[in-house]
Amino acid sequence: MTTTWQECDDCAHRLDERDAAVRCPHCAGLLSVHHAPVLTGNALREHFATSPSPSGVWRFGAVVMPDAGADMVSHPEGNTPLIERQQLARWADVTRLQFKHEGHNPTGSFKDRGMTVAMTQARRVGASAVACASTGNTSASLAAYAAQAGLPALAIIPEGQIALGKLAQTLAYGARTVMIDGDFDDCLRLMDAVSAELGVYLVNSVNPWRIEGQKTIGLDLLRQRQWQSPDWIVLPAGNLGNTAALGKAIDEAMTWGLITRRPRIVAVQAEGAAPFADAFARGFDRLVPAEAHTIATAIKIGAPASYARGVRAIRSTDGLVVSVSDREILEAKVAIDAAGVGCEPASAATLAAIRKLRRAGTIAEDDDIVAILTGHLLKDPTIVTELHGSDSTVPGLANRPVRIANTLDAVAAVLFPAQ
Repeated sequence: MTTTWQECDDCAHRLDERDAAVRCPHCAGLLSVHHAPVLTGNALREHFATSPSPSGVWRFGAVVMPDAGADMVSHPEGNTPLIERQQLARWADVTRLQFKHEGHNPTGSFKDRGMTVAMTQARRVGASAVACASTGNTSASLAAYAAQAGLPALAIIPEGQIALGKLAQTLAYGARTVMIDGDFDDCLRLMDAVSAELGVYLVNSVNPWRIEGQKTIGLDLLRQRQWQSPDWIVLPAGNLGNTAALGKAIDEAMTWGLITRRPRIVAVQAEGAAPFADAFARGFDRLVPAEAHTIATAIKIGAPASYARGVRAIRSTDGLVVSVSDREILEAKVAIDAAGVGCEPASAATLAAIRKLRRAGTIAEDDDIVAILTGHLLKDPTIVTELHGSDSTVPGLANRPVRIANTLDAVAAVLFPAQ
């Protein structure tokens, strides 16, 4: 039904879809997966709609990995909800706002979409072990899917820079976890060497099959909207794999006649880890790596590996790259959490950016917006307890627990304070 191959982004060298390479063997460039589906337009939309797969990734298997077969490793994942909360739309001063909550995936983040495909490819190529560098979400997903696939797993993480919830998952699911003195970028450089010298299969977002899985965030939300494009899709941006994946989804959806209008991408970085936003402000002249500092650990990356792909995604969608402060991230997180939705800090950068762009007049009040929340609230429980604890350093945002007498009157006074 679909012809599929891999191709180097830089030199256009082609590889078979079952080739185990993660980078081009000729120039070391990043690889992309290409598909030529037989079905397009309404026929392809109907194919997706009638898929028997319980997975919101493998529903789109014909344009992700058509020949996965018995090698498929699926939890299942995907089929995450589109959520609307009027109080959050009012907070950002817009009228049409939806949240695509990827924290509803099996391990609590969007990484499961890419990992199900990358782990399936690991099986297809006969990998003896799988590995990743991670700020936490990738290692948690790697560990869970490797356990399901029966493959040994290695995670390299920056010591002291990974949220407790993510570390707990990585350890619990059985990955061999090593910590180094350095940041994520140091971890990825070491992992590249490990992959090249020791022959383990790398499943970071430089892996083209990770991108194939992650692009289904875009396909999924478009399907949920009956293939009607929003004006804007806003997402957090760290290593830029997700930005690249979303751009790929939009390009393919246009090429295959699934949509008739491109939504504009807004990639959001934290001010303390904003090399992509800085490059955008300079017209994407070059990437200048930065020393990353932010509470949003999932996007605490100073040298994004998918920079060139991210640039293409922003340019092809006439998109934007913006940065927001840690304070703005916390304010947005408190609003999202208090709406009963919840997310990890990096996810909240999306709502913070929407408010910022609305105040600047870049986004109109009645623009149609989808914000992608990439991770679950419990991915980073420490920041929640610190934010709302008795020693909170941001008292204006804190919902502190209070000590009361063991009486009904004391409970009533807290629940129904005097006006």
